[in-house]
Amino acid sequence: MPENTLKYDAIILGAGAAGMMCAAVAGRRGRRVVLIDHADKAGKKILISGGGRCHFTNTHTTPACFLSDNPHFAKSALGRYQPRDFIDLVDSYGIAWHEKTLGQLFCDGSARQITAMLLDECAKGCVTVRLGESARDLSHADGQFTVEFGQSHFTAPSLVLATGGPSIPKMGATGFAYDVAKQFGLEVVRPRPALVPFTLGAGDKDFTALAGVSAPTIAQCGGTRFREAFLCTHRGLSGPAILQISSFWGPGQSISLNLVPAHGKGWLVQAKRERPRSNLRGAIADHLPARLAQVIVARLAAAVDATRPLTALSDITLVDIEARLADWQFIPSGTEGFAKAEVTAGGISTAELSSRTMAARKLPGLYAIGEAVDVTGWLGGYNFQWAWASAVAAGESI
Repeated sequence: MPENTLKYDAIILGAGAAGMMCAAVAGRRGRRVVLIDHADKAGKKILISGGGRCHFTNTHTTPACFLSDNPHFAKSALGRYQPRDFIDLVDSYGIAWHEKTLGQLFCDGSARQITAMLLDECAKGCVTVRLGESARDLSHADGQFTVEFGQSHFTAPSLVLATGGPSIPKMGATGFAYDVAKQFGLEVVRPRPALVPFTLGAGDKDFTALAGVSAPTIAQCGGTRFREAFLCTHRGLSGPAILQISSFWGPGQSISLNLVPAHGKGWLVQAKRERPRSNLRGAIADHLPARLAQVIVARLAAAVDATRPLTALSDITLVDIEARLADWQFIPSGTEGFAKAEVTAGGISTAELSSRTMAARKLPGLYAIGEAVDVTGWLGGYNFQWAWASAVAAGESI
């Protein structure tokens, strides 16, 4: 063993949300912990989340809000560390917060407050934090993990993989956790971008020309649907509804947008009764942004003259148009990839881990938490809650 070897109870790789939380929990239990990261600052993804205000949890969190090859895996950790628990921690630091739509909680001030809180918790647990260099030469022998970092060698009976996935590579994100997992014989579910904008092909260039236009919708893929807003971009579609449904989409699948989510069947027929002199173009423009309405009307032109009075169109024709507006189909050409994905779906297989402790079944002392694991939450604070919950599960086990 090299002379400059430093002994700890646990080495945690990754000073993001999950890594800091795990280090703090283990440290405050009296464990000697070293937390290391190649980035020069801890919590870089925390700092950019929620527009810089960090949507740190969601009060609506349930296991049903997560994707995984094993949909039951997250139940244990999420059940034992709930949004109220993290809110209590935030409140204990006097950090002001507010609730936006759909249970999302944000700092009133800055995401820096969450990072500072976690680092303070680490300090209370006497956690050693080492940043700015890459971990190298990971190995395991005689019940000890060894990691080379800078000029030092760290050794410990526990190693926690908390380096996340490859989403947002400009922040330094990589698939490092997967490489280490495979090195130690753990299966990895194919990683893919999630919570990511769609790209559209040449056949939808009229929609990409609408960049900046947004409207409420119900987005659906298969049997999954989300009711939020969508946004047209110069490359395709984005916005909360699109990001949500992207996690459930696969190449070649179509997505459906209900462009008139506030209206049920018969709204055009009713408009015909109430305003017989109006035309279809005007009726649609009353419920959609002007530029979007123009594109929709142009698309409908092959089937119907939108300048004709509604009274000149049969009820059957109007019902057909209603149905099309409520089920507008796109087949994305792809996504904008890990560069624009908020999180990574897939990751270290849950079949390899204990749902209670996040420990690897094949190799005692090895743990995986947070985004590195094949558990992916919806948009809006769910992935942070998984980071906190999985981190606490591991931190209490080390």
